[in-house]
Amino acid sequence: MFSFVVRKLGFLKDIPLLAILFDSLMRLWMFIVKPELLHWIDDLEENVERMPGTTVGIHKYGGTAFNYSGKEFAHVHSNGLVDILLNKELKKSLMMDGKIKDHHLFKNSGWISFYLHNKQDVAYACYLLKKAYDRAREKQNSVRQALIVQSLQ
Repeated sequence: MFSFVVRKLGFLKDIPLLAILFDSLMRLWMFIVKPELLHWIDDLEENVERMPGTTVGIHKYGGTAFNYSGKEFAHVHSNGLVDILLNKELKKSLMMDGKIKDHHLFKNSGWISFYLHNKQDVAYACYLLKKAYDRAREKQNSVRQALIVQSLQ
């Protein structure tokens, strides 16, 4: 259902609050049919909150956004779809093992998609989130260093 909505009704995401309403309805549905998934999503949120400099909030299209230094590095939808920003090289190597997929919208980017199907998937999602966090932190540090060098010149 999620794929259908994204492919066929994606244009509706620009209507204020509609995507958040849809995700909230998905969360309610998961509470009924697969309540353990909501615990797994909570586990991901707690894992990210332990990473220094991160914040967790509402994603603009529904679900939960994970940010480092004010910039999104991942988000999770209420159906257990975790979208994570990696670099293209890491994405390519991780896709070879078949556990992750190209992002459902941004195919030619560093974004990947990973579904939580069982409790074991939470550990792999945490591994991927740590990779994305490290990438975001390194990128932010590079920007800071460049600004320092520039200000010294």
